[in-house]
Amino acid sequence: MSDFFWLSDAQMARREPYFPKSHGKPRVDDRRVLSGIIFINRNGLRWRDAPREYGPHKTLYNRWKRWSDKGIFAQMMAGLAADHGEKKTVMVDATYLKAHCTASSLGVKKGGRGRLIGRTKGGLNTKLHAICDR
Repeated sequence: MSDFFWLSDAQMARREPYFPKSHGKPRVDDRRVLSGIIFINRNGLRWRDAPREYGPHKTLYNRWKRWSDKGIFAQMMAGLAADHGEKKTVMVDATYLKAHCTASSLGVKKGGRGRLIGRTKGGLNTKLHAICDR
């Protein structure tokens, strides 16, 4: 499998300030473990399905779990986003929801404003879009 994901030297250098200090026994190679965690999350794999090149799946899971519990990944993401974030951000979310065929009327009786959420031709799925600035 040649499409493994590996963090570059520049990417590792940007993440190193967020790594916790090693106490006692030195940690396993951070590049290998973080690359494995990213590979697993990107491809939606189980920890058990991690390729051998990233090391034991138990090591990947333990690092992910420990650092997640300590908030390391959250700090890393916030710090990296703050460096290159824009002043105003727009986020678009599209969600498909199962809805009953009468859900579009919202219980309004005849003569009122019915069908506030338009029905889809494909069945009971309703597509909602939300745009927010924060």
